[in-house]
Amino acid sequence: MKHRIRLYVYHTGEDDPRKCTARKLARFGFVKLEKNIRRLPRNLVLLNPLAEKSLSREDLKIAERNGLLALDCSWKTVDTSFEYLDRINYSRALPFLLAANPVNYGKPFKLTTLEAFAASLYILGEQDYAMDLLNLYKWAPNFLVLNEKPLNEYKSAKNSSEVVEIMKHYL
Repeated sequence: MKHRIRLYVYHTGEDDPRKCTARKLARFGFVKLEKNIRRLPRNLVLLNPLAEKSLSREDLKIAERNGLLALDCSWKTVDTSFEYLDRINYSRALPFLLAANPVNYGKPFKLTTLEAFAASLYILGEQDYAMDLLNLYKWAPNFLVLNEKPLNEYKSAKNSSEVVEIMKHYL
């Protein structure tokens, strides 16, 4: 099935290959995995937990035109890994969500690449696409169950400011 939003992953190779959701997404043709940062297209919507602005429906046109980019790296190197990517892309943070993955279950903001893409697609109104990704793992559909209420509220927000206001109720 052809989807409207292309997904990219800058992969640093810092994780356990057996647990890497980005690699599985690439194997199934959902994402383009790139190990050379200079080969990535510019003007993508970069999912950046350090961004000042939150992802919202106002980012849909850019995502449809250019795509979404996730950085697959160790949480230990996240600060330095985003420096270059932040300058060439539209940096957006995901709002408060709980992880459903077995390593970080129930922890806020500790999402896998799979969960980050699924949350982004859901917020941008692409729920079926999000579900296609989540169906790759037995545990993954529980991500939507765990975050159903906030995801639906974030999806209905018109812009980043509204998403941030909604998020305050969950913090």
